[in-house]
Amino acid sequence: MKRIIKITGSFLAIMMIFSQCSDDLLETTSYAQVTSQGFWRNGDDVVSAVNAIYEPLLQENYFGHYERTWDIQSDDMWRAGDHGEDQSIEFFTYDASNPKLIDTWKWRYEMISRANAVLINAPNVNMDVAIKDRSLGEAYFLRGFSYWRHYLIHGEVPIFVEEDIRAGKLNKPKAPKAEVEAQIESDFLKALDLLPASYQSDPDNLGRASKGTVYGFLTKFYVTTGQLQKGIDAGKHITENALYALAPSFNDNFLIATENNSEILFSMQYLRNWTMDNTPEIYTTPRPWGGWDFREPIQDLVDEFEPGDPRLGYTVFKVGDMVDLGGDAGLTEYTADLSTSGYHFRKFSSWTDGGLNSDQNAPILRSSDVYLLVAEAKVRLSQNGDVELNAVRNRNGLAAISGATMEEIIHERRVELAGENERQQDLLRWDKAGIIDIVNLYNKSRGPLKPARTFNRPKHYYFPIPQREIDLSNGVLEQNTYYK
Repeated sequence: MKRIIKITGSFLAIMMIFSQCSDDLLETTSYAQVTSQGFWRNGDDVVSAVNAIYEPLLQENYFGHYERTWDIQSDDMWRAGDHGEDQSIEFFTYDASNPKLIDTWKWRYEMISRANAVLINAPNVNMDVAIKDRSLGEAYFLRGFSYWRHYLIHGEVPIFVEEDIRAGKLNKPKAPKAEVEAQIESDFLKALDLLPASYQSDPDNLGRASKGTVYGFLTKFYVTTGQLQKGIDAGKHITENALYALAPSFNDNFLIATENNSEILFSMQYLRNWTMDNTPEIYTTPRPWGGWDFREPIQDLVDEFEPGDPRLGYTVFKVGDMVDLGGDAGLTEYTADLSTSGYHFRKFSSWTDGGLNSDQNAPILRSSDVYLLVAEAKVRLSQNGDVELNAVRNRNGLAAISGATMEEIIHERRVELAGENERQQDLLRWDKAGIIDIVNLYNKSRGPLKPARTFNRPKHYYFPIPQREIDLSNGVLEQNTYYK
């Protein structure tokens, strides 16, 4: 049964009461001032408000498509599609007016604002204690997740928490990176104390953040910030807990029947007739098959897979594959004319009698990602990461590795997580740590679709702040270094 965080009339009421970022953070009223006497009455209102925090993850101009565009900078894919602004992202020639920056900035703060509304109002609601704790935990996690995404993309950003909202302080300068890091960690740790371990035995709430979700993102946060032993310690809560075990088959993570298995720590949850169009599958599917043909894998990625690795067939469509398009179409051959690169990502596409099946979820974080991060942290600390690395390889029937190196972990992360919005951030992390040379990596041509590109270190570690936000702040918000 799939009954995940349904968006109903209660959600629409929340949107009317708390439309925080329809235009801009600075153009709205503090939540502490707009609370309606007709809302925050009971536990149902609180749960509806929490559900509304998740909703931006499904927006086309946030996680549905825009937030996943950053990975076109990597060596896994070319941009494809017909959005002109994507070329500047892929070639590192973007500026502060790029619409992908404007909209993703807006939606991250929308999630933060909705989370702050829950954190301000839910403690005063008379409701079931367990559901209240869960709701507050979700709000802390989703606020931390939003700052985490801000941190990865922009580095330094303004921080807004409950005290700022109560005081109406909605025009603030950027916080230093250390303060943003502290806020992310604080929100994640508070969420850990409040969230249940798992929802595998509670199908009505599958898709909500759990302790496993938070431990997974804490692992990513600690490894990204160079706190490697903390990353190992957080990751062990995933790798040593059967609640978050790897799925029996890699492909279980991308089949509707098994998509909310124990390996899925956080996912974009789609449900036909309840949620909006499933933009991840639309964007990465061939146009003649109902999609819009963006983010095509390139040969360089396909060549990375070892002979006999079943993940290749589960990850990409390639010429000669027979694909069930549902209905009268039935089994149809994937032919060369469907793609400029010769491939499409397969992970997010399935069909039903009426065309693309919008029931299919899109994972944001899987346990295998955490296993490989723990292996990476161990190897970087001169420890042995074989157990975690081989757990991922063994699941796919591949030979075990003894004395794993960073080169082998880099390979494994590339093929395991291809198309899941991880590669570019991996490359940035490894370059900052001196493990790879990203300038030389991108200066290598990978064919006509992916020619040599110029990466300027450290400028391109982060994107600029949208110029629109700087203008609206009347100079309070300053542009990131290297983009002034």
